[in-house]
Amino acid sequence: MSKYKWSFANVGGVTRVRIQSAEDIRHLGELDKKMWTVLSCPVNGLEISSDSLSLMDSDGDGQLRLKEVVATADYLCSALKDPQSLFAQSDKLALDNIADEAVKAVAEKLSGGNNEIALADVQAAIAAVSVEAQPVPDAPFEADVIAAYKEKQAEYAAFFEQEKLQKLGLALIPEDAVKPGMKEKDFVAMGAKIAEWEAAKGAVEAANADALAAAKAEFEPLRKLLLLHRDFYRLLRNFVTLEDFYDLDETTIASFQAGTLIIDQRACHLCIRVNDMGKHDVQAPLSGIYLLYCNCVNKKTGKTMQIVAAMTQGEIKNLNVGKNAIFYDNDGLDYDATVTKIIDNPISIRQAFWTPYRKFGNWIQEKINKSAAEKDAKAFDDMTAKADAAAVDPAAAEKKPAFDIAKFAGIFAAIGMALGMIGTALVALFSGLATLHWWQLLLVFVGILLLISGPSMIMAWLKLRRRNLAPLLNANGWAVNAEAIISVPFGRTLTEQVAFPIIKIKKGLKPWAKWWIAICVILVILGIACLVLHLLGFCFCCFSFH
Repeated sequence: MSKYKWSFANVGGVTRVRIQSAEDIRHLGELDKKMWTVLSCPVNGLEISSDSLSLMDSDGDGQLRLKEVVATADYLCSALKDPQSLFAQSDKLALDNIADEAVKAVAEKLSGGNNEIALADVQAAIAAVSVEAQPVPDAPFEADVIAAYKEKQAEYAAFFEQEKLQKLGLALIPEDAVKPGMKEKDFVAMGAKIAEWEAAKGAVEAANADALAAAKAEFEPLRKLLLLHRDFYRLLRNFVTLEDFYDLDETTIASFQAGTLIIDQRACHLCIRVNDMGKHDVQAPLSGIYLLYCNCVNKKTGKTMQIVAAMTQGEIKNLNVGKNAIFYDNDGLDYDATVTKIIDNPISIRQAFWTPYRKFGNWIQEKINKSAAEKDAKAFDDMTAKADAAAVDPAAAEKKPAFDIAKFAGIFAAIGMALGMIGTALVALFSGLATLHWWQLLLVFVGILLLISGPSMIMAWLKLRRRNLAPLLNANGWAVNAEAIISVPFGRTLTEQVAFPIIKIKKGLKPWAKWWIAICVILVILGIACLVLHLLGFCFCCFSFH
């Protein structure tokens, strides 16, 4: 176990280690693996330069793992005299801070007498590198002839093979088959010349590429040092901890945050690229977050991406599959976004309060639509059946069924019995309410609301406390080693609601006065409701007495 003394802090509701000094980076390999927030992440699709991440990915498998992060930390601590400069996340480096003399000499040559070297200077030097290239051998035929040969090569080879079999009596070439315009020996000779030329051309091009790479190799160690000097500490903030995600500074974004979705007068800042929809189908529901999956297209550039956005504030009544929105990536490029899938989870306690009523209203609407559709279909079927019957036997169509008084008497009796039972129940209900005081009626009213909305609110409270980002990252190929809880207060920072300016309704009316007006209106409505209940109860009592 490491004897190094680490510092810890509460980050996102979880105790995590803090990387705050050069010594922390120097001892990174001693940190208990169980304390790392992330154990591996993909190299591509993040908001950290893929060039930097590829340099850290030593085995080139597209996945950056814990041991590779430690190896990068060891390299930087040996390549820099003072690794504390990593915390500036700068693409500029002081020459005196470079430990390797050979790398320092290259930096001095490119710095132009300055005391520091910038990544842009190195990139420009690499782009300006040129070598005397070996000439590529001339082609044996014109380019269009070679292209035609390659297009017909397989077809002609098959024909000549069939021709050989036909001479042996083992096959028969159809009379309408297209025959090559050359003999087989000329075809073979032409192919041999083209193959020999392509091999020579490939060898020359490979030699030229190697010479160019060798000329650029002088600058590669310095380029690597500057890229990692700029991006390594940011990786640590998104790997060892998730500090960039939980940082409330609006200019700081996590490496997995792809941009902002503007939808329904809200800005969703937690938007993540979707790499594998199949994995998201399995993992995403475990997050407990209300999620919007969107297809995004920029028609000008042709760029497309699929994202998932977390909705953590507001209502959901206007959110549905097929709704259009706008997505802005971190470079400011806008995309037309269309919602393709929604994972329904609680957004807030307030939204959960209305959920039972919303579901009940949707259920009633579905029943009405279904009933209307069934009646419409039945009416249409009856009309067409009568039309068909009239066409076959006009006399039978004019006959009307005899009135069955016994049948209707039974129906009226059943209706009367049902109304009597409902009336008795209502009399009992309002008789009980009539005996209550106004404040007791108010408590009954509130109790009924809590009885209906209480379970939904309790479930929402439990789910909101368990909202976890980790399943979404796991679905994208991350190996998250700790919870990434999204608390209710923090969730409010991830979705920004529209804020209109206060408009004065009356001269001299203060903004806080409107809240009092709203409260008074609510109290008046509740008072009227209690009065109506009380009067109805009294009326039913009089009716039952008489």
